[in-house]
Amino acid sequence: MVYKIMDAHLVKNITPLPNLVLLAEFQDGSVKEYDVKPLLKELPIFQMLDYIPGLFNQVRVDVGCYGVVWNDEIDLSAEELYYNGK
Repeated sequence: MVYKIMDAHLVKNITPLPNLVLLAEFQDGSVKEYDVKPLLKELPIFQMLDYIPGLFNQVRVDVGCYGVVWNDEIDLSAEELYYNGK
């Protein structure tokens, strides 16, 4: 029996937009906008993105393209961006 492994949604590029929104481009060609603001209430660690000047704009694709990171403490998975982005 052969099993097909579902392809992960790998991030190709991430762009910080105004008002704590990310523009995520995926390797499959899809593009999603992801609003980070709701996470400020759900996960207190994300509040740093709002009150540390310039931190939000330092977002980058992580090694392996399985998500995005800001620092050693704050990250988001590619799946979160893909399924909860618009």
